[in-house]
Amino acid sequence: QVQLVESGGGSVQAGGSLRLSCAASGYTYSGYCMAWFRQAPGKEREGVAAIYTGGGSTYYADSVKGRFTISQDNAKNTLYLQMNSLKPEDTAMYYCAAYLGPRCGALWRIVGVYNTWGQGTQVTISS
Repeated sequence: QVQLVESGGGSVQAGGSLRLSCAASGYTYSGYCMAWFRQAPGKEREGVAAIYTGGGSTYYADSVKGRFTISQDNAKNTLYLQMNSLKPEDTAMYYCAAYLGPRCGALWRIVGVYNTWGQGTQVTISS
């Protein structure tokens, strides 16, 4: 059974940092587009960053470029999101997601293409 389990969320002040982790199990890690999404109350779920596990290509939303870094440890089947210079508008529930495919490409930010989701981890940034 495919499972994604997020951890690492918390509450920090603006300007601080957090690192989210997503542990994947139940399938061969390579060959997936793995992504981080977030959803704030009353807002749609939006793509934050993605990485193709087979080659390492990365993708970022404009709002987080230069502040967030997505990475992976294939040996541990774990996805990471290093978040620096956090802002109050980064406050949201953060989800890890995955879909099997040859690449991430332009589809990476589309919620509907992902068929596996974690339960989410809350990130709260205070001003």
